[in-house]
Amino acid sequence: MINQFKIIALIFALGLGGCASQSASEQAQLDNNQAAADVESTSAVEKDDNIDPFEPINRVFWDFNYEILDRFLVKPVTVAYITVTPQFVRTGLLNASENLSEPASAVNNLLQGKPVQSLTSVGRFLVNSTIGIVGLFDVATKMGLEEKEEDFGEVLGVWGVGTGPYLMLPALGPSDFRSFTGRVVDNVYWPTTVINDPYVIAANVVKIVEVRASLLDQEETLNRSLDRYLFVRDAYFQRLAFKVSDGKVRVKTEEELEEEEDDFSDFEDLLKDM
Repeated sequence: MINQFKIIALIFALGLGGCASQSASEQAQLDNNQAAADVESTSAVEKDDNIDPFEPINRVFWDFNYEILDRFLVKPVTVAYITVTPQFVRTGLLNASENLSEPASAVNNLLQGKPVQSLTSVGRFLVNSTIGIVGLFDVATKMGLEEKEEDFGEVLGVWGVGTGPYLMLPALGPSDFRSFTGRVVDNVYWPTTVINDPYVIAANVVKIVEVRASLLDQEETLNRSLDRYLFVRDAYFQRLAFKVSDGKVRVKTEEELEEEEDDFSDFEDLLKDM
């Protein structure tokens, strides 16, 4: 997190992206799975009351992040950027910024026992850094080398490390102990440790602004929710489990469905009695 702490807008957008920055394909797949399946993961999110023990202070930080930082800084900057910047320029800058994370993905894939995906990330970095002109053009994807993004927080999840309590950090946004540790480790990987800070900061700003731009159309959904804080918290943990399990899901068994029906019937009976 060394470079992120230098610009408060950069840090906040990183946190915001952590809760809803998945690609359109990831979002569509997650939406389709939610109705009929539960995410299966060895590090599944704890379902007890201790997942958010700091809720009172977390809510204060949520209001600060969303009502002040995002409203008066991050969102205006994002709207201005997408208004004046041509799409092809935006795409090139985003490609270059994402190219810097390929070495980290290579290491994280390897640590999860995915050598093929690790080599793919290495190949993407080499191809896009050379033929793609420092990553401005995503030549690797056209060659069949699809992105295999992984972070160290996912590595810890695969290793069985639990998420720990939910954290809504000032300026950083939604997180948890495991993911925060993963962010720290990811930011000490090569090449971010050997290139100039201004370049790393600029690359992260571009990525974050694009993440915020992708959320503009989703704001209405957030604003319609009964409790925006809970909406963001639940979405954050759903995506976290989805990423750690690589999108693998399991369909509920008949016994589980019957148990849910019995619970719902009991709830209905209780309402009638009331």
